[in-house]
Formats: sequence, C-alpha cells, structure tokens
Amino acid sequence: MAMLLPARTKYAKVQKGRIYGNAKGGAELAFGTFGIQVLERGRITAAQLEAARVAINRHLKRKGKMWLRVFPQKPITRKPAETRMGKGKGSVEYWVTIVKPGMILFEVTGVPLAVAQEAMSLADRKLGLRCRFLSQESLAQRF
Repeated sequence: MAMLLPARTKYAKVQKGRIYGNAKGGAELAFGTFGIQVLERGRITAAQLEAARVAINRHLKRKGKMWLRVFPQKPITRKPAETRMGKGKGSVEYWVTIVKPGMILFEVTGVPLAVAQEAMSLADRKLGLRCRFLSQESLAQRF
C-alpha cells in the first residue's frame, strides 16, 4: 500500500496549530457528479485517506472516475515510548491533512447514483469524521 506523503517540504517538522472556521475553498463539486463532504473539523491521516480511496475504487470496479481532493501535507511527530522530557522534537511518525467543515474529500462521476452512494458510504466508514453524500442534483434543488 503506497502511502500518500509529499515529495519534499520546506520544513521537516511543523507546530501543531489549531483548526478554526469553515472551508473557504474546495467546498463545491468541481470535477464529478457525486462527492463526499466532511461535516467536522479535524485531521485525516494518510492511511485513512488511502483506505477510503481503495474502498471507493474497489466498489466502482474500474467504472467511472474518482478524484481525491485533499492531500496529507502536515507531518505529525512523536517521541519514542518511555523517553524523558526535553532533547528536542520527535521524529515524523505520519502525515495528515487538515479538514474543515464543508470540504469535499472525494468526487466520482460516470456511475449510477446507487453505486456512488454505496461507494461513498464505504469510504465514510474509513474516515474518522462525520461526512455526507453530495450530488449535483441535490445541490441544484437547494438553490
């Protein structure tokens, strides 16, 4: 399983930071007809994204097209177990993507509604945050 991680970054380690507000960009369907939108703020690991991506692709059975709209660019560090305080920041353990309410994580097109709904439902279970299914039709009816 090829894990998602950036080829290179300006800094090897970053501070934790806080996650405020809602999504400014990436909150509308841009490529596909169906999508999965996150409803909570938080962090999604590269492993969770990869598991969700694999679940969608397996359910679609090479029909249609899928887009992954987010990428894990933030390194999370961890110090070894039973290590005393001090002596610097730990080494990079895994990578995460920061998500805010409204962000679209995955989009698919070229498949029937029922197939897309089931695929997104499978992906939703792999992610640690609440998500909802979106379609172009449901968005058109709201406005």
